[in-house]
Amino acid sequence: MTSTVDTTLLAALLGFVEGLTEFIPVSSTGHLVLLVDLLKFPSPPGKTFEVVIQLGAILAVCLLFWPRLWRAATGMFVCPRERAFVRNITIAFLPAMVIGAIAYQGIKALLGAPVVVAVALILGGVAILLIERARKVPKVHAVEDFSWRLALRIGIFQCLAMVPGVSRSGATIMGSLLVGVERRTAAEFSFFLAIPTMLGATVYSLYKARGDLDFSDMSLIATGFITAFLTALVVIKVALGFISRHGFAPFAWYRIAVGTVMLVLLLGGNAA
Repeated sequence: MTSTVDTTLLAALLGFVEGLTEFIPVSSTGHLVLLVDLLKFPSPPGKTFEVVIQLGAILAVCLLFWPRLWRAATGMFVCPRERAFVRNITIAFLPAMVIGAIAYQGIKALLGAPVVVAVALILGGVAILLIERARKVPKVHAVEDFSWRLALRIGIFQCLAMVPGVSRSGATIMGSLLVGVERRTAAEFSFFLAIPTMLGATVYSLYKARGDLDFSDMSLIATGFITAFLTALVVIKVALGFISRHGFAPFAWYRIAVGTVMLVLLLGGNAA
């Protein structure tokens, strides 16, 4: 039987993994699905834990980019570039909002399929390697310079991440590279787009699962939330510099390695 201390440590570990993986192209949802399954974490019903700790990662983005977000919020009615910034994030968010609401039940079913996650990690890693080789010469170096059509195309790419293991940030960033966005700008846009996308997904998930939600063990939820927040604060800063220097290939090889190991473990366990 798992002790309270052990369960708290598992909650902290999952929060750490959420904060570590949410904003790099390795799939935070995929990692959580695999870890919850392998560690037999006694998660509260209704996926409450997994959903709420994402808010910790969102809070980290809002805090780190607060000056930029505040400038956009106060200037969008008077400054064309700030208005373009807000417009592009809004347009890129719309496809995920619509498709997510329509396909909610199917997406929820996939969250309980660790084998799907492992396969998606491998295929996503291969896709990143191919896209890194085939990507266009960067022509767009600022979110404010996106056309509305370009923002919409990136938003459609983001919808691929509704398959657990694909990675929301990975789909967004790779889609951005394919349409000519510079690496660092692609990563930053992924961070900004995460705010409405993750917040919307969290609120909608909590609403749809409202009958099954259980907040009785708030200590576990709080532990995961705080750990995800603190970890994401560090990761976001480090990730931008790392991506600028090394690109995305290291993340691709990591995905392939983790997906392969997890697939062997999962299939081996089923065979046994």
